Amino acid sequence: VQLQASGGGLVQAGGSLRLSCAASGRTFSSYPFRMYPMGWLRQAPGKEREFVAAINWNSGRTDYADSVKGRFTISRDNAKNTVYLQMNSLKPEDTAVYYCAAGSRAYNANIRDFGSWGQGTLVTVSS
Repeated sequence: VQLQASGGGLVQAGGSLRLSCAASGRTFSSYPFRMYPMGWLRQAPGKEREFVAAINWNSGRTDYADSVKGRFTISRDNAKNTVYLQMNSLKPEDTAVYYCAAGSRAYNANIRDFGSWGQGTLVTVSS
């Protein structure tokens, strides 16, 4: 599977960024992209990778880490095989490499259960 994240960069605290992730590859050869939960993870320097947000196959359900609730919004466009993460009111503690992740199986009710992820994009928030 190829999950190509983009949109990272340097932003001041209080600013916004929109991350995108284009998905393709073998994982979606049995079932289309639109059937998989998708999500975002992040890893800050010196810390473990952590969950950020997830969305189910038809955008009917979303889930967020407490640290980003009310500031980040996950969405998807199944026609474009793309998932997005709109990040507002960014804080220095949001600085991390952000990874796009695909659900481990189609129609998985556990939308935090990821089976693959791609190379990340770096988000740096200055104070």
